[in-house]
Amino acid sequence: MALSLAGHVALVTGGSRGLGKLMALTLARSGAKVGVNYFNNAAKAEATLAELHAAGGAGVLAHGDVSTEAGVKSVCEKVAAELGPIDILVVNATPNQPMLPIEEYTWQHYQTMIDFFIKSPYLLTRAVLPHMKQKQWGRVINIGSEVFARGVGNFSAYVSAKGGQAGFTRSMATELAPFGITVNLVAPGWIPVERHETDPKEMKDAYLSLIPMRHWGTPQDVADAVLYFASEEAGFVTGQTISVNGGMTLN
Repeated sequence: MALSLAGHVALVTGGSRGLGKLMALTLARSGAKVGVNYFNNAAKAEATLAELHAAGGAGVLAHGDVSTEAGVKSVCEKVAAELGPIDILVVNATPNQPMLPIEEYTWQHYQTMIDFFIKSPYLLTRAVLPHMKQKQWGRVINIGSEVFARGVGNFSAYVSAKGGQAGFTRSMATELAPFGITVNLVAPGWIPVERHETDPKEMKDAYLSLIPMRHWGTPQDVADAVLYFASEEAGFVTGQTISVNGGMTLN
């Protein structure tokens, strides 16, 4: 049975490329009106929106830095004004993720990760809650990472913030359950997208050799997990993590 999101309005942050693009397209193909947030690359955002429209979806671009209060306010107001109040929130936007030993990180590295993976989910969730609570229905879907479960070294700034994001998800799931709002987390493994084009082949080969399923995942694999959490069928599922990584971690 196909999952239908007809009658719902979704916001996907960082939705113009990579994993976010497939999330936005998948939600739109399933009937949701989709706000596609972007910050840096207007051309890619326009191309994503054109693809969404070509597939018969309804959507709008919403430019803004969702790690800031002003950016979140602007993005949410734009989507609500053009598509309607948001009742599906997908928190996906991410900064650059340098891998360094702790001695080479600065506090600013840590602060940037906190801003994107704790501050941004907080600001976005707070912004969409009034309508969700009034409706007694809502979906908050945070995009985490397997790195928290795996405890990846030389990556402490990112791993620490992703751990905080997982904690926020769990706490919000309990707090918002009485209002019919579910809060869940999708934790992808390494899914090669545009940002990984220049990564060394030996690094990719080393990771691939560890995947129990012996093949790479795709952005569509991640988008399908997001679609499930967004659906009516997941209405009694909250505070959960789906790891999309071919068995790299076991919950």
